[in-house]
Amino acid sequence: MFTLEVVPNTPIVAAGPISDAFLEHGPATVRDAFERVWRLPYGRIANPGNPLAPLAEGRGTCSTKHALLALLLDEQELDGELRLGIYEMCEANTPGVGEVLARHGLSSIPEAHCYLIVDGQRVDVTRLDGQGEEPISAFMYEEPIEVEDIGEYKRTLHRRFIDAWALDHDSGLDGEELWAIREACIEALA
Repeated sequence: MFTLEVVPNTPIVAAGPISDAFLEHGPATVRDAFERVWRLPYGRIANPGNPLAPLAEGRGTCSTKHALLALLLDEQELDGELRLGIYEMCEANTPGVGEVLARHGLSSIPEAHCYLIVDGQRVDVTRLDGQGEEPISAFMYEEPIEVEDIGEYKRTLHRRFIDAWALDHDSGLDGEELWAIREACIEALA
């Protein structure tokens, strides 16, 4: 859930490339920067290795949006922790995936999700308020990560969870099939 009130409302000072990019795009405070990123539509970016890509491309995923904001917090010398969690993605908490899941006889599938912890509270700028009946709040697994972990590390951990989930659930689908279904769910969100 997006909790704007816990984000520091301090002015952004020129402190590095991330701060400078935000200053060039207009947000005057850290809270303004969070709101700007929150309002970007969900979508994969062409160059996920570029932390500024969400600003340049006008969209982002949970990983790229939160990595960008984690870097801003770091440059501004403010506390914040980038986290990775695995939750059971379903239509109620991730609107747009229900039809894909139903086609395969599933009600949910494990999904890796990045977010920030600011002032002890989860801050999620992935989607706008009011999208979904339920917030993404129940995680099967959570850990703090570094910005560089949003790529291969996140994907590898997620694949392991999908494979384990395939063994624990009687869906008749293996990890590869479930990963393909998960990819179709992500396509449906874009």
